[in-house]
Amino acid sequence: MTFVDLVPGHVTTREQIAATYGGSIYSGGMVPAPKSNALFVFSDPAAGAKHGYTFDGWAEDDEAGPLFLYTGAGHTGHQKMVRGNKYLMDTLTNGRSVHLFVSNGRVKGKKLVLQRYVGPVKLDVTEPFVERQAPDREQKMRRVYVFRLRPATDVGLDVSEGDVQPPAQKFSQIELPKAPKVPAQPGAKDKETEQHTTPQTTANIPGGPRTVHRREGLLCMAFEAFLEAQGHVCKSFQITVPGEPGTFTPDLYDATDNVLYEAKGLATRNNVRTAIGQLLDYRRHLKVPAGLRLAVLLPDEPTADVRALLDSLSIALVTRKPDGSFAGLPAPVATA
Repeated sequence: MTFVDLVPGHVTTREQIAATYGGSIYSGGMVPAPKSNALFVFSDPAAGAKHGYTFDGWAEDDEAGPLFLYTGAGHTGHQKMVRGNKYLMDTLTNGRSVHLFVSNGRVKGKKLVLQRYVGPVKLDVTEPFVERQAPDREQKMRRVYVFRLRPATDVGLDVSEGDVQPPAQKFSQIELPKAPKVPAQPGAKDKETEQHTTPQTTANIPGGPRTVHRREGLLCMAFEAFLEAQGHVCKSFQITVPGEPGTFTPDLYDATDNVLYEAKGLATRNNVRTAIGQLLDYRRHLKVPAGLRLAVLLPDEPTADVRALLDSLSIALVTRKPDGSFAGLPAPVATA
C-alpha cells in the first residue's frame, strides 16, 4: 500500500489513509486515528445535495479569516453530539489534529471515491458549530450541526473553485424550534438562540492559551430565559437568499410582542452599528405580523450619542441591569 504524505493537494483514498495512519474505512465522515492522534474529516458536498442541503464548503471569509463549513453526522432525525460529532468537538481540548479531505471523483472503473487532502484544520474556538434545519433521508426537517473549521497552521490549504459553498437556488425561511440540550463541551452551543454552557473557554492559539469570553451568547441566553419567565414565546429563523451561499440566523425573535433582537457582547459604537445593519437586513426577509419592532440587546448602556443613534432609527435599546433583569423592553403594540 502506498504511503500517504499529508501534503495539501494530494489525492488518495480512504484505504490508503487508514493503512498509513490508522482508523477505519467504514466509520462515516469523521474517522479517528488514535495511533496518529488525528481525526480525518471527509466532506462530500454532492452527497449532502442529494438530501436537499448545501451547507458544506468554503464560506465567505469573515473577520477571523477563511472558514470551511462541514455538516455533522446523522442521516435521520435530529443530529446528536455523539460518535463522529463528539469526536470533532473533543478536538477543542484533547490536542488531536484534524485533517480535512474533499471528495475528488472516483477511481477509474471502480466505485472507490478519491479524496483530495485540503490540509490541517481546527474548530473555530468561539463558535465551533451552528445548528441549521435540513431534510433527512425521509425528507423530514430536522436539526443538523454545521461545524466551523479554520486553517490550523500557516501552511497553505488546497482550495479549488469546486470547494466553494454553492449559492441557494430559492428563498426559504424556516423557523428554528427548540433544540435539546447539547452535552457540555468547550465552545458548545444549545440552540435555538445563541446559548453556551460555560462563560468562557481556553483557546490554544499562537502566542499561547488565552481566554475567550462568550459575552454575546450568555447575554442572549439570559435574556431569553427572562422573557420566557414572563410567558413570552421566543424563537429565531433560518434564512436562505437566492444566489448567496449559506444561511443567516437572527439572534432572537419575541413572537409574543413581535420584536426582533440582535445581541452584542460589548456596548461599543462599532458593535451597535453592526447590530443595526443586521436588524435592517433581517427585517426584509421575515414573514411575521405587521408592526415588527427592532431592538438591540447590550450588556450595559452605550454612550449618549449611540443611544441617540438608535432612537433616531426607532430601534429600541435593551440593557441588562445589575440584578440580572433587563431594562428598555419595547412596549407591546396596542391592538384594536
